[in-house]
Amino acid sequence: MQEKVYDDHLFENETFTGQIVNGREFQGCTFKKCDFTGSDFSNNKFLECTFEHCNLSMTKLTRATLNDAQFKHCKIMGLLFYECQDFLFSVFFDDCILDYSSFMGKKMLKTKFIKSSLKETNFTQGNLSGSSFDQCDLSGTIFNGTDLSSVNFTTSFNYTIDPELNNLRKASFSLDGVPGLLDKYGIRIV
Repeated sequence: MQEKVYDDHLFENETFTGQIVNGREFQGCTFKKCDFTGSDFSNNKFLECTFEHCNLSMTKLTRATLNDAQFKHCKIMGLLFYECQDFLFSVFFDDCILDYSSFMGKKMLKTKFIKSSLKETNFTQGNLSGSSFDQCDLSGTIFNGTDLSSVNFTTSFNYTIDPELNNLRKASFSLDGVPGLLDKYGIRIV
């Protein structure tokens, strides 16, 4: 990668494993079947970019800008999204594996998570107001001091959320998900 700015560029079948790529701007770019495993893409700007069938596991994005970034069919394990720039942070996930990632303290209003795995993902002190988790596996996902007002959980499963530690005002849950709200009380629902 020699250029500093990439506009509407297609990166396909590229391998960035273990590479350090800093100080670049990607505007309207598409990354298809790229491998970023263990790479360092800190201090880059990803503006209106799409990642499809990519592996971003353990990628460093310290001080990176993710503005209207879409991830589809991607493996994104262990990514520390909380290290990204807060300004203009907006993401979308469809059919992704986000296990062990962290969005701690992130403001993510109206974010969509569709058919994704978020096992042991951390949303502590975050703001997910108006977001939706559509058919997502939330096993072990951490919600602590999180604003979950108006969040839609109706089709998601395996979550445990403490109503005393999180803002659940106007959040939606299915009847099947109620045990995940009462878990700490040791109540058995039969």
